[in-house]
Amino acid sequence: MLARGMRLGGKLRRLRQDNKLTQVQMAERLAISGSYLNLLEHNQRPVTVPILLKLAEQFRVELTAFTAEDDSRLQAALMELFADPLFDAHDVKPAEVADLVVSTPRLGRAMLALYQAWQRTGQGDPGHAPAGDAAGGDAAVPGHPAQEVADFVQARRNHFPDIELAAETARREAALDEGRSLHGLSEHLAKRYAVDLVLRPAAGMGGARRRYDPRTRQLAIAESLPEPSRAFQAAHQLALLSQRGLIDRLIGGAKLTSDEADMLARRALAGYFAAALLMPYEPFLEAARASRYDIDALAARFGVSFEQAAQRLTSLNRPGAAGVPFHLLRVDRAGTIEKRFGGSGLAIPRFGAACARWALHQAFLAPGLTHVQLSRFSDGKSYICLARTLVPHDRPGDLRPRKALAIGCDADHAPSVAFADGLEARAPVAVGSSCRVCDLFDCADRSAPAALSRPLLDENWDGPSPFAGPRPEGTRAGRQ
Repeated sequence: MLARGMRLGGKLRRLRQDNKLTQVQMAERLAISGSYLNLLEHNQRPVTVPILLKLAEQFRVELTAFTAEDDSRLQAALMELFADPLFDAHDVKPAEVADLVVSTPRLGRAMLALYQAWQRTGQGDPGHAPAGDAAGGDAAVPGHPAQEVADFVQARRNHFPDIELAAETARREAALDEGRSLHGLSEHLAKRYAVDLVLRPAAGMGGARRRYDPRTRQLAIAESLPEPSRAFQAAHQLALLSQRGLIDRLIGGAKLTSDEADMLARRALAGYFAAALLMPYEPFLEAARASRYDIDALAARFGVSFEQAAQRLTSLNRPGAAGVPFHLLRVDRAGTIEKRFGGSGLAIPRFGAACARWALHQAFLAPGLTHVQLSRFSDGKSYICLARTLVPHDRPGDLRPRKALAIGCDADHAPSVAFADGLEARAPVAVGSSCRVCDLFDCADRSAPAALSRPLLDENWDGPSPFAGPRPEGTRAGRQ
């Protein structure tokens, strides 16, 4: 989605500087005057669609390079960084952070890398460790290996065309039937790679769901897994056997900073291949649009799990054939974010915990039920979100939900999404990203004081939370 109301002058100026052009030279290529280009670069005139198209033609840049998504994500990450008590004395204002993102985003990403490197020395606040989401840019930001991989996937908008093509080829070679993939995968592994697929009791798997022995060429999968999960595990192993060169080439281009990050990226890309194999792009996109992104219907149609179908929706980002842009998160019962993708533009916190008012956390209060929420942030953006607990299948008899999954999109896409039906009659829930940067000062769910734009606390004022304070004029009410 092209930026709406965003200042694009900084992006335009960086493009000119990267191409080593003067304003006069660039203006000539865009067929505008030098004075008009100067106004554009200083945000005194809007960058119109004709100019964007001319930029794409003359400089061979994707229009997505001029979206608000990466700027919003970087701004949210820097807001959290400056919320650290380390910067209290500097009184950094949100408007100053926004100016930094627009004018010098590379400097902003460098500050994130420096801050994370400082945390790794052990001097940072251990309770304020990186949780990980991309802040824009192509190179991985050094930090926790899982965060590096999340940044790698986010920078490519969770879309890997080479893997999509390889999966389509493998699907034809294996002659897989829609919704009945395990048998076909077993035969393909045996004939093409001399690998025997066997099901074993969970008790004999040593806690593993999938275990491949290169010496005996035997792939063991826990029989406690449901059929969709068995097929996904088989497809995952097929990726490691057949696409090693492609996967390693993609990882090499990511410039990750540790062997552990490389391993996690290899797992992520093998999982991407498995999803693309079981849910081929064009048929899945067509079915998604026809069902209005009904995740249960898609899971039944393609013989996959709810989580697998939901995650596949986040990868439908092929230029010219894209689906609704979704974000996705998975958390454990302690609230730790284990999986994330911010395709909708939602600012997922990099540091600390996510807002307790997100529907994702509420799912644990009523396991097995689907929770749908319309949320609104202080910047005026609204999102719709579906959350549900995930029942484990790797331990027979243990049906307690240990994970919860949430998928959502910008509220502008509500007419295209089935789970948004009826939400227009509900009042939106006021939410934030995380407590440190949220302006819901009197929120009963606040678990940390607001660092930026903090109110003056009053010892004679007792709020709904120990960290709450009087709500300054012009800020949002936290109680709903």
